[in-house]
Amino acid sequence: MESLRSAGVPVEFDTRTKRYSIQRGTFGPPSDLTAEEALALWALSNAVGNHPQIPFHNAARTGVTKLQRQLPKTVRQKFRKMTRSFTFRPLKISDLAAKSSTYYAIVDAIEKRRTIELDYSSLKEYQRIKTKVRLYTLMFYEHSWYIVGYSSMHREVRNFNVVRIESLKMLKERFSIPKSFDLDRRIGSAWALIPGSGPDSHVVVKFGSFVAHNVAQVRWHKTQRTTFQPDGSLIYEATVSGFDEIEWWILGYGDQAEVKSPNKLRQRIARRVRNMAVTYRKEIESLEVVPASLRRDISRPIR
Repeated sequence: MESLRSAGVPVEFDTRTKRYSIQRGTFGPPSDLTAEEALALWALSNAVGNHPQIPFHNAARTGVTKLQRQLPKTVRQKFRKMTRSFTFRPLKISDLAAKSSTYYAIVDAIEKRRTIELDYSSLKEYQRIKTKVRLYTLMFYEHSWYIVGYSSMHREVRNFNVVRIESLKMLKERFSIPKSFDLDRRIGSAWALIPGSGPDSHVVVKFGSFVAHNVAQVRWHKTQRTTFQPDGSLIYEATVSGFDEIEWWILGYGDQAEVKSPNKLRQRIARRVRNMAVTYRKEIESLEVVPASLRRDISRPIR
């Protein structure tokens, strides 16, 4: 009985039945975990790197530590040996350290189905705005946390980056999530998070041989199709909603990426390149023309 209690198992004595029991819903020590299963949980808790400012991160790490302590000795030894050969590099994420209280207030509002009022630094409106939001879901995507919900100001479902929330107040107003709301359907064919207006567009981009394999090895979009060409280049195709997000992805590959279609996207890229040329005009005028055969050796795309 003392061993059970010292291990954190809540043992109780029933004076009526004169029996000891363990509370319902209590999990005992996970002695049946294999070293591989323990390793998988450990790897998932470390996958984001050492970012204690990320909500859930500390809880995940301490939880795995507790699991490790309760493993049988032979499994624990194997687990420790395996973890020595793993390395994790931290993700590039937004600084959420100052937003911890905001995050947990959002979680609380979601649990209580309460509307919140936001004071928000909007990049779309180029100013701070105030709006009431009915929270439908909290989502982590690439670099930051986002809330998705109905905005009273915009009169539609919108995404809000938690990093840009200046202040938050939970209101008494309650709501129900519409049965028609579906996050995947809302995102649709957007390149990342925000779908554009109008019909989807079929995008065709040609990537130079220097980056072709890197591009082909990643699943960038659910509709993508890649075709290698005899010269080592790659034709990348995808059907996307809006150009705002995919435009920056293409620009990241510099002169190793050429938009073939649609022409509207090709013109948008051309305008960006022209503006860059104005910014670096003096440097461009002093450079020699680089032969096409040598361009791949000096062109290292931003990843």
